[in-house]
Amino acid sequence: MAELTGFVQYRFRSDENDVEIILRGQADWVREKVSELGLEGVGWMMPIGQEAKATNTSGVKSKSKATIEVDDEPLGEKPLDMGPEPDPSRIPVVRRPIGELDLSTELRALGLDKLSKPDPIELMEIFSELDDPLPVQGTMSVDPMAEAWLRELMNIVVRDYGFTALKTSDIEEIASKKLGGREGTVLEVWLESLFSAGKLVKVHGGDAIGWGPSPRWLAGKV
Repeated sequence: MAELTGFVQYRFRSDENDVEIILRGQADWVREKVSELGLEGVGWMMPIGQEAKATNTSGVKSKSKATIEVDDEPLGEKPLDMGPEPDPSRIPVVRRPIGELDLSTELRALGLDKLSKPDPIELMEIFSELDDPLPVQGTMSVDPMAEAWLRELMNIVVRDYGFTALKTSDIEEIASKKLGGREGTVLEVWLESLFSAGKLVKVHGGDAIGWGPSPRWLAGKV
């Protein structure tokens, strides 16, 4: 594909790191800034103010190319593959007084039970029966064994209970001994360091801070 010229827009977005970058200007200037930011090979660049044909710079080949065109001509006959005409009479009508929907009953009818909050005592019992995990690999880990135990705890919380975070006080009560005896401020500082390294996510509650695993760390990829 020919290199874009003229006035363009570059956009890069990373939901994992909560980052969004948008650059607008002449193509050569935009490419220079993209290079300075170390974003070559990722993101999208497209021309502005003319027929738009998006350029995927991420290296992933697309099966189709999207082109934005304006056509004033009539659409012509309806395609043959549009499916049957909608029939409103086949849509079931459900009426109930406001406030009388029992959501728990409806969820149980669908086979979806209400999630129960992990009980620290129950988690302590499950946690105490686990075999010693392998230490976390990598030079970024300050305490590989403690980090491995924390990941085991987060595995239980996420996969067995369907919750995404635990309060600092709950982590201390359940796993302090396995986490190198860390308590109080020492534990919170250590959790903060894992958050800064992208291994944990921080959840701000009304009266406490919760900590949850990032998907890559939970899968052992960080």
